[in-house]
Amino acid sequence: MRNVFLIAVLTTAISFSSYAQSSSGYGIKAGLNYNGNGDYFDSVNDNFQNPDRNVGFHIGIFGKIGTDLYFKPELVYTSTKSDYDSSEFTMKKLDAPLLVGIKVIGPLSVFGGPSLQYILDSGFNDININNIENDFSVGLNFGIAANFNSFGLDLRYERGFSENEARFLDNNGVGINDKLDTRPDQLILSVSLPLN
Repeated sequence: MRNVFLIAVLTTAISFSSYAQSSSGYGIKAGLNYNGNGDYFDSVNDNFQNPDRNVGFHIGIFGKIGTDLYFKPELVYTSTKSDYDSSEFTMKKLDAPLLVGIKVIGPLSVFGGPSLQYILDSGFNDININNIENDFSVGLNFGIAANFNSFGLDLRYERGFSENEARFLDNNGVGINDKLDTRPDQLILSVSLPLN
């Protein structure tokens, strides 16, 4: 699975170099993530009174081929946070969304596609976590974008397809029965700046 992710990243990088010669472009993007590992919609009611509990961030690059119908690969570093009672689960990962979009009206478009995800690091306060079952997983992104000449905004929902759990360890390295669902389940707000 790691090889699939590396091939996708390499393909995306090679694609970026070809954008300079096409009618489309490339650029940088950054924004905020509101995360709810496992089931986003179950966590919304819980976190409504504390909206900063599960906020993370992302930064990356993107390419875009086409105008009315377009292909938009991205390579993004993402840091997420999920609060559980008085504890905090953090995850750092590389995302490679491969999005297809269509212009709807004016600057608005809708898009969707798979997202290849590689977990770089994770932690749960001072509690040790046994290795997450899979460092590589696949998810789905879909959302709406508004693209102007000098910047773009998009709001998307991301959901991991693969069930991916981490198991807690006690101080002696012995497994505890508690498990944490580490699948991404989040709303993502991004600002993008074209560089060409």
